[in-house]
Amino acid sequence: MTIRVLPDVLISQIAAGEVVERPAAALKEILENSLDAGATDLQIDLEQGGIKRIRVADNGGGIARDELALALTRHATSKIASLADLEQVASLGFRGEALASIAAIARVQLTSRSADAEHAWAVQAAGGRLDVPAPAARASGTTIEIQDLFFNTPARRKFLKTEATEYAHCAETVRRLALANPQVSFTLSHNGRVQLRLNAEPVSARVRQVLGETFEHHSMAVDAAADALRVSGWVIRPGAATTGRDSQHVFVNGRYVRDKVIVHALKEAYRDVLHHQLNPAYCLFISVPPDLVDVNVHPAKTEIRFRDSRGVHQFLFHAIERLLSVPVAVTAASGEPVPAAGHPSSPYGTPQQASMPLRVNEAMTFYAPLPGSGAGGQDSALAGVPAAQPFPAGGQGDVPPLGYALAQLHGVYVLAQNAQGLVLVDMHAAHERVVYEKLKTALDARAVPAQALLIPVALTVDARDVSEISPHLDQLAGIGFELSITSPTTVAVRSIPWLLRQADPVELTRAVLVEMAEFGVARLLAERRNDLLATLACHGAVRANRHLTLPEMNALLREMEMTERAGQCNHGRPTWFQIGLDELDAMFMRGR
Repeated sequence: MTIRVLPDVLISQIAAGEVVERPAAALKEILENSLDAGATDLQIDLEQGGIKRIRVADNGGGIARDELALALTRHATSKIASLADLEQVASLGFRGEALASIAAIARVQLTSRSADAEHAWAVQAAGGRLDVPAPAARASGTTIEIQDLFFNTPARRKFLKTEATEYAHCAETVRRLALANPQVSFTLSHNGRVQLRLNAEPVSARVRQVLGETFEHHSMAVDAAADALRVSGWVIRPGAATTGRDSQHVFVNGRYVRDKVIVHALKEAYRDVLHHQLNPAYCLFISVPPDLVDVNVHPAKTEIRFRDSRGVHQFLFHAIERLLSVPVAVTAASGEPVPAAGHPSSPYGTPQQASMPLRVNEAMTFYAPLPGSGAGGQDSALAGVPAAQPFPAGGQGDVPPLGYALAQLHGVYVLAQNAQGLVLVDMHAAHERVVYEKLKTALDARAVPAQALLIPVALTVDARDVSEISPHLDQLAGIGFELSITSPTTVAVRSIPWLLRQADPVELTRAVLVEMAEFGVARLLAERRNDLLATLACHGAVRANRHLTLPEMNALLREMEMTERAGQCNHGRPTWFQIGLDELDAMFMRGR
């Protein structure tokens, strides 16, 4: 077998497989070149989803006649000249292979005029063969037209999807670049009809135009910095998360990226407040010195590598987690959530669950028993906070954010009245969050009080469970569980966490043993600690159909107001909703 050097055309066609997998990839490369050239207006025309034709006209700096052919030559670029330049790339494009790859698999016409040129020049290429530049007419800037993508590589062309699918990918590419470049106007046409028109505007207005009013209404502004790192943008409130992933946009130094470190950090930040398989939506702009991030990982340039990936992960995780922990204020006058600083302001058309201005408990406080209250005269785990005063006449006065309890509905929901109208609280979900946060605070402070059982409870368990827990009895005592092994298959429960004293000790201990059997004690008390605490909180929270007195209901409301992330339970379900007076009036057609 003879080794031979491949022809340049074949090399370019092979490279095109990595750079240009579909029309949207070719469109992305062209638009990035226009943006690097300083364009402030981009006109994009597509036919048949970009398969038949892609045309992009910009008002950038243009290309000189002598460099037109070079622009379509492999590894020819004006953006880097040395290894040092490559290690701190600030432009979107830099590899110098995209246009050559496109020219190898399509019919391309490149027309450009630099600012000091008397007229424009055009060059044509088909299947990698370049013609001589010829005079042309156009204003300063560049127009590139691509026709019949993959015309000479039919094997690649047959992998393309339908026209509608390919157009959808192209439109998403335009939207991503538009989000990152609000100072640039974009016009997108498909088969002769304008589909998207975006004028140059502030980033907040661009986010509203591209991501929609629903995202705007349910998002919170992010702005955090640490040393050379900074993140800004918007993240969705947990209650508005969906199962889709199509509204997750992250830009690093203006470049749209898909990075596992960033995705994991954001997923972990939402872990405590997101329900099951829901995914958060976000639009985040991360700034980092170019020499601290490697963008030369893949020809498509959507993958990156941070020099300090752990530092970036921790920075993003803490920035978003803090934001999700600090609720948005609710104004007493209107009942509408006040947009965070920098968030695009707009009227909020429908009442929504708004987070409360809660504070973190500085010290560990516990509910004191309320004598004679609760089902069967049991002490209540919801007492200790003074009962609220009656609602002020006329709805005025110093009213707590969640108001005062009115009644209990079907043993499940608490109804309360605040200055904005009616508040509905899922009492189990709300108490579950309160207990969970108290458990976390206590464990962080290494001060989890235990409630000794008057009579120890014996459990018959699997011998493997006994062998698993026997070396870790001291660690279990640290979270409030005092266990002793009385036989190879029997465990005696002598105390449980004080916060969970109303729970069934047998059920509670079995839940812990199930978690230990699956994950092991060491892992459970370390990386899965919060999962264990969430399980315990669920068992320790007040149950449905438990009758609460008004003082107990008000105690729960006051605890919610002092608890972080009180808008969602440990599983991400909402704990309360606000129904405004305007909505109530509309239900009964008052004022019509």
